[in-house]
Amino acid sequence: MQIPALPAAPASSPSAAFDRALEREIMQTERQRIVVLIVTVMAFLGLITLAFIFLPDAVDRMFHGRMQWWLPYATVLPVVAFELLALRVIKWRMDTGRGTAPIARYVSAFVETSLPSIALIVEIPMMGASQGLSFIAPMIYFLFIILSTMRLNFWLPFFTGLVAAAQLYAIAWYFGAIVPDHVDPTMSPWYHLARSLVLLMGGVLAGGVGTRLRKQFETSIAAATARDRITNLFGQHVSPQVVERLLMSGTEVAGETRQVAVMFLDIRSFTAAARVRTPIQVVDRLDHAFAILVEIVDRNHGIVNKFLGDGFLALFGAPFEDPNAATRAVTAAREMIAAMERDNAQSDWPLRIGIGIHVGDVVAGNVGSPRRKEYTVIGDTVNFAARLEALNKDYNTQLLISSAVRDALNGERDSAVSLGDVPVRGYETPMTVWKMA
Repeated sequence: MQIPALPAAPASSPSAAFDRALEREIMQTERQRIVVLIVTVMAFLGLITLAFIFLPDAVDRMFHGRMQWWLPYATVLPVVAFELLALRVIKWRMDTGRGTAPIARYVSAFVETSLPSIALIVEIPMMGASQGLSFIAPMIYFLFIILSTMRLNFWLPFFTGLVAAAQLYAIAWYFGAIVPDHVDPTMSPWYHLARSLVLLMGGVLAGGVGTRLRKQFETSIAAATARDRITNLFGQHVSPQVVERLLMSGTEVAGETRQVAVMFLDIRSFTAAARVRTPIQVVDRLDHAFAILVEIVDRNHGIVNKFLGDGFLALFGAPFEDPNAATRAVTAAREMIAAMERDNAQSDWPLRIGIGIHVGDVVAGNVGSPRRKEYTVIGDTVNFAARLEALNKDYNTQLLISSAVRDALNGERDSAVSLGDVPVRGYETPMTVWKMA
């Protein structure tokens, strides 16, 4: 039989969750890129400042005495201010869930890539076109092209390379560095065109790398989104801890022997009381009680392995090992009894629960057919815990534990009262049973 597909839920669909997660990751990466850019540009500015302080003669010779100390700051700081503003805008859009603005990203790429061009326009009148175009500024274009890979997009790095190529060629032409048929090959249009094409190809390659990074982000986010969806879906049917173990180990969890505290809980006389109530009343009361009880199990690091009508099987120490499993189980049982007493005081249908706890080795793992399996525990420890819970009817008690559990309680042993050697169904010899006060 084919299971019909679930109806789409636009607000919480996997596609919507994926798009939101990817959008947020892109904005986070954009913030990181801007921070790296600011730090790098400020480092360059610091080096220039040191050159002015410690190598003033070299600076004067290089710029023919025309460089003023404030010019680098006037060139760089406005771009830094622009990037700081961009950081605030990105944070605001992330906080408000507005996502990225594509046009703003292209404006940002244009402004950033124009910084080396501004530097060239400032320094060429001082150094000359040939020296200026062979100095540091043209190489700074590559800094912005490399960082553009973090935009996780092909067209933005390509645009960065295109802007850099076009501006470098235009500056060379404007300042007379391009003279057709000149004897100096460095003044040939083809020479400068080749330099610009290298920048453009750098943008193409950066775009390819950015696209590859984006695909890797998409793969990771898709896996995380699917993981969250599986956890949310199956976490309603089995414990989230079991889902976590299944996701960590794959679809198969091989049987393994481990020490587990097994708890059986049953609501006394529930079936008889349910006969005089409507099905809706029965389900509502049961759901309300289980909500209280399961929350206590979870809080004490246990899992509800399966519901058994008006009761359930809970495990402490599986699927993850816990040396304090027995103590946590007893603590949870006491809290559940106290919680139900408080709840009964506010309900017209009081419920009395009975709990049996035993600790020992079990085989834990996936059990079932190839088409359907469930994580469960098997062994005599499970059987004996079930028998202990059933003995609550005979002794009018609510919490019975085995000797193994009592021995593991350490400081709380005094709270256990021996019922002596008790005949237990399915066992040839009587077993010592303890009632918790």
